[in-house]
Amino acid sequence: MDKSNKIAFGGGCHWCTEAVFQSLLGVKKVAHGFVASLNENNSFSEAVIVFFNPKIISLDILIEIHLHTHKSTSQHAMRKKYRSALYTYSKDQKIKTAQIIKHLQSNFNKKIITKILDFKEFKPSLVQHQNYYYSNPEKPFCKKFINPKFQFLLSHFSKQINLEKLHS
Repeated sequence: MDKSNKIAFGGGCHWCTEAVFQSLLGVKKVAHGFVASLNENNSFSEAVIVFFNPKIISLDILIEIHLHTHKSTSQHAMRKKYRSALYTYSKDQKIKTAQIIKHLQSNFNKKIITKILDFKEFKPSLVQHQNYYYSNPEKPFCKKFINPKFQFLLSHFSKQINLEKLHS
C-alpha cells in the first residue's frame, strides 16, 4: 500500500480513536495498538494506524477529525500513554501535515499541542481489545466516552460518516 495512504494517530484512548476512524467513509482499515517514534518520543503510546482512500477522504479531513475528537490543545499527566500525535511515513507527508495543522489552528481557541512525529514502530493490541466499540457498544465506557464523539461527528462531519457502520 502507498505510504501516503496511511497515517498514525495518537490522542486519547485507542478504543476511542479506533472507533472514530472505523466509522468514516474512505477508511479501509484501522490498526489498533501502540506506536513509537524517535528520540524523546521512542516509547510506545496508544495509537492507531489509519489506511485510507484519498479519493474518498482527504488527509486534511482525517487530521481535522482527529484534532476535534481528542484533547489536542491540552497537556495532562497521561500524555506519555496518550501522546497527542500524528505519526507520518514520509518527509512529504510530514510537511503536508504541518501545513494542515497550521491552517486548522484558527478553528481552535487554544494552541494545538499535537506533535508531528516520524513513525518508527507499531505493536498491535491484544485481539480482545481490538474493534472494541463495535464489539461492545453497550458497555458504559463506550456510552460515556465514544458515543459523544459520534454525536460530534454526526453534527460536524456527517458527509464523512459511514452511517451503515455507525448504526450496525
